[in-house]
Amino acid sequence: MSAVTTVPEVIAVRVPERSWRSELRAVKIVWRRELIRFVSDKAGMVAWLVQPLLFLFVLGTGLQQLSAASTDGVDLKTFIFPGMLSFAVVFTAMFSAITLVMDRELGVMREMMVAPVSRTSILLGKALGGTTVAASQGIVMLVLAGLVDVPYDPLMLLGLIVLLLITAFTVTAFGLMVATRIKNIRTFTSIMQLFVFPLIFLSGSLFPVANLPTWLELLNRVNPLTYVVDPMRRLVFDHLDVTDAARASLAPGVNWFDWTLPVWFEVALVLLLGLVLMAIAVRQFLRAE
Repeated sequence: MSAVTTVPEVIAVRVPERSWRSELRAVKIVWRRELIRFVSDKAGMVAWLVQPLLFLFVLGTGLQQLSAASTDGVDLKTFIFPGMLSFAVVFTAMFSAITLVMDRELGVMREMMVAPVSRTSILLGKALGGTTVAASQGIVMLVLAGLVDVPYDPLMLLGLIVLLLITAFTVTAFGLMVATRIKNIRTFTSIMQLFVFPLIFLSGSLFPVANLPTWLELLNRVNPLTYVVDPMRRLVFDHLDVTDAARASLAPGVNWFDWTLPVWFEVALVLLLGLVLMAIAVRQFLRAE
């Protein structure tokens, strides 16, 4: 009696060709995944807002008595509000890039890499996710503007939201650029903490940029965050009822060799930096994985 040999049925698997639609779909899926991860982390949402709120309401209130003579009648909390907007965005955007390191450690990134989509689309999705998450934190801070005597002017709010989005994109791009070279979460966290507070403190978020000592002025001018805080502050002060002396002292603008930079130039500079950082991140991601 002869044995019957069963030949297993071969199932053909067709890998769909890449197209701009499939790439957009990949970007959208990664973007939504970042948002779902953020929304599900309620503790993280609160923690990322605590520090800027402490600086704004606790530090601002506590130092008001000391600084009253030098702010020309402007409440210190009103003055540092634009800086705290940028703080909320920078802090969240930098640490949103940690998901790239987490996915690599957990093996999720390996599964994403075998999908029939480009690696660029994966990184763009993460960049859009981080930008959305960080900008949303800034918008939450923006809702509190009335508590620090900043008016809810529609044009001002629209301008600040645009600045928040550009800032969130640029800082997220920087975080991703760092994350593409790091495979350990603890190392990434240490490096981000090394950057966050110097960027914040040297940006002029807590002090006027006029008449600084030479060494501090130099550090302020080479700090990219300076060109975020300054247009935000000038936009806010344009909608405040303050004296010319207060405006000249607290929101004088940033000077390069006696040239006061226009707001559009500062915004373009930050956006250009974000695009360059994103290009570097993509290049490194293609090589590293």
